[in-house]
Parts: sequence; structure tokens; C-alpha cells
Amino acid sequence: MAGRFENKIAVVTGGSSGIGLATAKAFAAEGATVVIAGRGAAALADAAAAISQESGGEVASYQLDVSSLASIQEVFAAITARFGVIDALFVNAGASSMIPIERVTEADWDKIHSTNLKGVFFTIQAALTALKPGSAVVINASVAPHAPIPGCSIYAASKAGATTLGRTLAVELAPRGIRVNVVSPGPTDTPLAGRTIGVPAEAVPHVREMMAKTPLGRAGHPGEIAEAVLFLASSGYTTGTELIVDGGISAA
Repeated sequence: MAGRFENKIAVVTGGSSGIGLATAKAFAAEGATVVIAGRGAAALADAAAAISQESGGEVASYQLDVSSLASIQEVFAAITARFGVIDALFVNAGASSMIPIERVTEADWDKIHSTNLKGVFFTIQAALTALKPGSAVVINASVAPHAPIPGCSIYAASKAGATTLGRTLAVELAPRGIRVNVVSPGPTDTPLAGRTIGVPAEAVPHVREMMAKTPLGRAGHPGEIAEAVLFLASSGYTTGTELIVDGGISAA
């Protein structure tokens, strides 16, 4: 049986690990031709091979730094030239931080917001020529603005901005037939926990323990977030919404 994304082009930024990789695999399993983008060439090659091996479908990969406008424009020009259309765009690439307010530097602020907010906006802007009527954009935000954690102020602020951006662009792009939605994961078991700015390596196990303290008693799995992304990307009457997938944290 044909999948929901048969003969469709799905692009995933931050697609070489974690939620991005799980979502790219899910798109491929539903018949999509998948394009992944991310920083590391080796990780991208490994991810593309894993996706292709599981699905048997075509996978393309591009090195991308979403904090750089030039990189975004170059990569999406190449994607548009090669494929012509983007049917589903998962704007997933992001950075995390856990820094007390007294220790936050301007460089910390710029790093997080350049990736999580500026990068989101200009990724969508660069994809516009390939986003046709019927296309869908899903932004990966976070439950952090709904369930504040001490030390996560700049991260939560960037993700709140991304959520508001999604709602605003949903209205702005609706006349073009482009839907925009937001998925907001809670604690999810991904490599990002070990790459959080302000968290030393020896503290990562403690962070993972804290992540498991949800009402459901565990952290989420990347595939569970991927399910939500595919729903938002395929639900033709859903736009401007935020789907929280957090194990109940925001309700507690």
C-alpha cells in the first residue's frame, strides 16, 4: 500500500541524529524521497545510509549551518534546483542550553537564538520558492516555554519565539496554500542532552535522570515525536497549531 508521502519530497534539517533522523526515517517509510541536512559530513553520510537501508528509497544529504544565512541560502538553492518542490519541511535543527542568568554571555545568547530562531525563520524563507500549494512546514519548538526550568531562560525564549513564528507564518502563508505547524517535544532521549551548552560531561547522567521525571515516568523516544511531525505534515486542515508531546509535563 502507498504511504502518506508517496512521490513526495520531505526535507529535514538536523536530520543526522535524534528527532530529525527518526523523522526522516518515518517520512521514508511512508514513501517520501528524503533530504537531510546537518553540520557533520560523516554523520550525514551514516544517517543517509541508515535511512536508505531501512526504506530502500532515495536519500540526499547536504551540509548546513542554520546559524548562517549564506549556508541556508546555498543549500536550499541546491535542493530547489535538484528537486523543484518541497512537499514537507521539518525545521528541526536546534541547539540547547542550561546556564544560570548570571553566567549567560552575549555569545551564548547569539548562539542559541541564531540557531533556534533566526535559523528557523530564514530556513522557511529560503524554502519558499519550492513550497507549493499543499506543502507543509513543521517547526520543532519545545515544551520549555510551557514548563519553565531554571537555567533554561535563553533556550526557552528562543523556542517561544519559534512557536510564535509558526503561528504567524501559518496565517501569512495560508493564502499560498502552505500550512505551518509547531511540534513541541518534552524531554526526549536524544544525543542533544550531551551537547547542551552549560552542562559539563559529568552532569549529563543527572540531566538524563531529570528528563525521566515526567508524569509518564520516562523521557520520550525520537520516534514518538516523529509520529506527531508526520501527522502535522499530512493533516490538510491543520495549520497554525502547536502539538505538545511531552509525557504530561506541561499538564502537571
